[in-house]
Amino acid sequence: MSVTPEIWPTTNGGAPLDPAIETRVDELLKSMTIEEMVGQTIQADIASVTPDEVREYGLGSVLNGGNSAPNNNVRASAAEWLTLADEFHGASKDTSGDRKGIPVLWGTDAVHGHNNVIGATLFPHNIGLGATRNIDLMRQIGRITAREVSVTGMDWTFAPTLAVVRDDCWGRTYEGYSEDPTIVKNYSTAVVQGLQGELDTPTFLGDEQVIATAKHFLGDGGTVNGIDRGDNQDSEEALRDRHGAGYPPAIEAGVQTVMASFSSWNGEQMHGHKGLLTNVLKERMGFNGFVVGDWDGHGKVPGCSNSSCPAAYNAGLDMFMAPESWKSLYENTVEQVKSGDIPRRRLEDAVRRILRVKLRLGLFEKPAPSQRSLAGNYTLLGAPEHLAVARQAVRESLVLLKNHDNLLPLKANQRVLVAGDGADNIGKQNGGWTLSWQGTGNSNSSFPNGESIWDGIRAAVEAGGGEAELSVDGIYEEVPDVAIVVFGEDPYAEFKGDIDHLEFTSDLGLELLKRFQAADIPTVAVFLTGRPMWVNPELNASDAFVVAWLPGSQGGGVADVLVRQPNGAIHYDFKGALSFSWPRTAVQTVNRGDANYDPLFSYGYGLTYVDRSEVGLLSEDAKLDELVANTELFVFGEAVRPWVLQGSSDGQSIVAVDARTQVGNALTIRSVDRNAQEDARRFTWNGNQSAAVDITGPGADYSQLENTAIAIQFRVNTLPKEPVSLFLTSGGERIAMDVTSLFAAAEPGMWTKTDISLDCFAEAGADLEEVTTVFGLETSGEFSVSISDIQLVADEGQAICLDRI
Repeated sequence: MSVTPEIWPTTNGGAPLDPAIETRVDELLKSMTIEEMVGQTIQADIASVTPDEVREYGLGSVLNGGNSAPNNNVRASAAEWLTLADEFHGASKDTSGDRKGIPVLWGTDAVHGHNNVIGATLFPHNIGLGATRNIDLMRQIGRITAREVSVTGMDWTFAPTLAVVRDDCWGRTYEGYSEDPTIVKNYSTAVVQGLQGELDTPTFLGDEQVIATAKHFLGDGGTVNGIDRGDNQDSEEALRDRHGAGYPPAIEAGVQTVMASFSSWNGEQMHGHKGLLTNVLKERMGFNGFVVGDWDGHGKVPGCSNSSCPAAYNAGLDMFMAPESWKSLYENTVEQVKSGDIPRRRLEDAVRRILRVKLRLGLFEKPAPSQRSLAGNYTLLGAPEHLAVARQAVRESLVLLKNHDNLLPLKANQRVLVAGDGADNIGKQNGGWTLSWQGTGNSNSSFPNGESIWDGIRAAVEAGGGEAELSVDGIYEEVPDVAIVVFGEDPYAEFKGDIDHLEFTSDLGLELLKRFQAADIPTVAVFLTGRPMWVNPELNASDAFVVAWLPGSQGGGVADVLVRQPNGAIHYDFKGALSFSWPRTAVQTVNRGDANYDPLFSYGYGLTYVDRSEVGLLSEDAKLDELVANTELFVFGEAVRPWVLQGSSDGQSIVAVDARTQVGNALTIRSVDRNAQEDARRFTWNGNQSAAVDITGPGADYSQLENTAIAIQFRVNTLPKEPVSLFLTSGGERIAMDVTSLFAAAEPGMWTKTDISLDCFAEAGADLEEVTTVFGLETSGEFSVSISDIQLVADEGQAICLDRI
């Protein structure tokens, strides 16, 4: 869709062009071959490139994706990160064989602190920071993040996210500061200044700063139905005023990189949108840094693949994030420049921008990463002064929705029961983008500088002479004076967090609240969440309700507000105010400024201890439709709640929550890419013994579904050596069918879709009123299959029936 650049804002261009730098860039460009220039525009993932390859191809950048780390260990030590940074830097600086020795840039997703590295300070995710309304705090957080990133020798963070979120079903809602562009605009300058230093001062891109990234350009927070990587259908004016609000301030603050969005605008992929990337961002707004792509985002441009995309180059993309396909993209791009499909002047412009940023950072003169001013100073990771700022951010981000009879703040000198699966779970309180991409697989020991919410409450209560007891399941021997239930969303990131509606479902959280309510025990609910959710039953069952968002590693900040000082005085009052409107129903999309604005709690709502506002009994009708046949069971390589994916062998079962799960000595479950990052799972049986993988849950009633099939999208990697059975469990009985022939007939390496009749399972004796395992595969021989999607669909006569074993 065409744009009208003249209606977009202009800026002062941010960092001014330095004649000395431009002259140096001119000299470099004159001496560079096409191959060397193309290499500068390629960014490879550290899991798919070696230092020797960086040297050989002259790559301009590397990144660590969400699950990439030294030695494939997402919990690697800080020292291992720094060592690897040295290796990549040293390889890129090699000038033997007439190489130019252009230093490589390492980019990382430090999006709520240096969240990929053990021991780093982890701040609340952006949704919580939006509730603070504290601009100076944003600058401090940026500064601390830059310092801690510098400790491990990296140069560049893919932050801040400037999305203005309009549908909270989006899986990246917590990466946005607000549904209102005003907050995003106000924060933009501060975060960029914190990360990069302030223009026209010695701090700008100094020794303790890193390059910032304004992302994702443009409109990622406004896609239809909140679908990640979807289509934004706003008018150009709305795109400019709402979704573009944060970019002019970021540019004027000197931001050096802008990341293109996975999403599209009115059907045109952003990675190929010349009107927005070049005519608006570079020419109209005057952005003189470089535009980087997102994870294989160029491959979604029409006519492109991950390995070839002249259209994105020509549209204005300067650096291509090609994590695994970098080598073939490099080779194809070299040929496309030589053939004229990519004009040489466009390539030179892209390289000029990349070299300009590297020179501004002083990268050519900087020593090896381990020799820089902050490098290797591991005491800065989680330094006390850094943790204090993170704790302040937790305190100021908390939003009080309900406080019946002024239960809060709690007196410290009483018996306090702390319950719920989020109470002593630092991984859960951090959410996604924490050590691993999805934030899964972490334990409290993964956070040596972390403090759980329980740790903070216990310390505050005991300091005041009271007694604190932790009981995840809420069982107690002595009746407490008050109970605190900590519960909420489990970690997720990006499209894997997309949901169809906003109803929060947690059997344990609600059950605990109701149990304490029935026992007349005053109860405080502490809700961990990456978005506003419909929690009316939980609100009704609690006396006080606190939204803690995803507070990061310093859970003690919760206790600072909830519990009085030992002398009875208020320690800290609530400051947080909603930067997102709270939904009245589970299907409501509601934003400040809507024509028929009718939230349950309005934008800006947040009680303090001086307020006397009561929340009456709320409707518990979520307004959800009943279950229908097109039911998703497994999408983007993940089981859809309430189902879970697990592997089992030799009588033991393991839930697959990490990117790689080993089940005994028989089965490996690994996340792989199909159309997007880790949107499928590969299941590999090694033949040592029988093993199964299944999608299981608390039970579902499918007895009313007629003419229904289980649709499976799969790719056989290695043909089965022994019989393979497909099974479901219902009414306590396992019904298995022989699917050996299905997989044996598939062409290895090719994705295919097969519908298997659910009715045939019923005819074989399955009780569809109580299905507890909806899909399972088992074999004792060697076999490897990847699966991306499993769902229940209407049988249109194509579904197959299988023989029962």
